[in-house]
Amino acid sequence: MASQQQQPGVSMSQAGLQQSASLQQQQQQQLSQQQDFDPVHRFKMLIPQLKESLQNLMKIASLNLAHNTSIDNGIKSSDTTVQRFDKSLEEFYALCDQLELCLRLAYECLSQSIDSAKHSPNLVPTATKPDTVQTESMSYAQYLCMIKSQISCAKDIHNALLECSKKIAGKGQPQGIM
Repeated sequence: MASQQQQPGVSMSQAGLQQSASLQQQQQQQLSQQQDFDPVHRFKMLIPQLKESLQNLMKIASLNLAHNTSIDNGIKSSDTTVQRFDKSLEEFYALCDQLELCLRLAYECLSQSIDSAKHSPNLVPTATKPDTVQTESMSYAQYLCMIKSQISCAKDIHNALLECSKKIAGKGQPQGIM
């Protein structure tokens, strides 16, 4: 009976360890997924790959150049195989394209962040955390006023676009039969 009582205790601690290990794995997976979406982190991860790809490209280019020089000088025949330069060049260009996309995405995120800070520079204090009211935060009445002005601006833009589309549609119709 004593051995049966000890085993559940051991299995309980093992279950606790397994749960904490699985929880850590889930947190690591979530962190890695978040980092995959972060363009700056993705850029930092691609730089070593780009360096390696460039080194490989230069190595293959030098080997191909040496091989072709020896063939031109009549030292070797063209039967030996060399690595393909075009494949390594394509890999290098693909990494460059990925880096360019990461930089464009990071620029767009920064641009949106700047626009957001420009059009809504202050925070509105939440009711759940009244202790953490910041001095830079705006009151709810100020927030409502700002939102009303943004809605008004959006309506003005909508009306201007409608008028423009009506004018364009009016010009596209035939004015009469000749």
